[in-house]
Amino acid sequence: MKISIIGGGGWGLALAKLLAENGHSILVWEYNPKYLKILKETHSNPALLREVKLPKAVNFTDSFVEIADFDSRLILMATPSQFIRNTIRSIDSHTSERIWNSPNLKAIVNVAKGIEQSSLQTIDKILMEELPKDVHHKICALSGPSHAEEVAKGLPTTVVIAGSNEDILRELQEIFSNEYFRVYRSLDIVGVEIGGAVKNIIAIAAGIISGLGFGDNTMGALLTRGIVEISRFGVAMNARRETFLGLSGIGDLITTAISPHSRNRYVGYRIGKSEKLSDIQASMEMVAEGVATTASVYQLAHKMHVEMPIVEQVYLILYEDKDPLEAMHDLMLRELKAEF
Repeated sequence: MKISIIGGGGWGLALAKLLAENGHSILVWEYNPKYLKILKETHSNPALLREVKLPKAVNFTDSFVEIADFDSRLILMATPSQFIRNTIRSIDSHTSERIWNSPNLKAIVNVAKGIEQSSLQTIDKILMEELPKDVHHKICALSGPSHAEEVAKGLPTTVVIAGSNEDILRELQEIFSNEYFRVYRSLDIVGVEIGGAVKNIIAIAAGIISGLGFGDNTMGALLTRGIVEISRFGVAMNARRETFLGLSGIGDLITTAISPHSRNRYVGYRIGKSEKLSDIQASMEMVAEGVATTASVYQLAHKMHVEMPIVEQVYLILYEDKDPLEAMHDLMLRELKAEF
């Protein structure tokens, strides 16, 4: 099967390797000229995935005309969430028509995790706004506890793929799954998108408390109350509560909050060590999706009158330079209440 991946970041490349190993032919679109040159010359990108060589079945381009000519059966959207809309809009109308309206295109799978800051939309909604109506039923989302570094090394991983068409989801399970990568399916695309996006905010908070030197009690409290906030927010967005007990909810939250691979935890950790957000972001090769998503979720929560005290404090730390110790103090001294 021909599969195009729009975005050659760490996750896009890890999935390219996985899908090539599953017997498919892969074309990766990468906008960064430096990265594209390295990928074409070495079939690797050590800045994003150390010691990982990509199979010969993976090829690279910066041309959407080549993506159209490739005539993919499956397209993965692997650009950071804040750039997906503009990436789609950058394709000229003729080429866009050839890509998205191809009769061979079976599914469009988003693998990024975030909520757009300008529109406050989840990624499935962005794709529905930007892509032809005839392909809306083909839009899916892949999410779960799945660091690119570990998937690229073939470490056992389970994820969930969500969409509106059960037949498409079953076929995608077969395409992605192998002996180290197991895929479950869900019809709750809203919940899967929200779980993957909002857990990044809690992961920033996890990094902050680690940077401050707090212990396991604090981390346990954060993750427990964090999933409560994610569930509360998701239900307000018409997601199913049980989704947040699954792979894209508590599973992804735990992995992202405790792992040294997590970019969001890394950002939080350095903030906990008194570094400035602007300096941290300037030093990073990859995007920490949770930073922009914090602003999006903070605004949406206020708009919908959803109580999210952890998200609020992370927002104040990131965007209003609140002292992390003061934020912790304010969380601990909130009004006492029943747990549920």
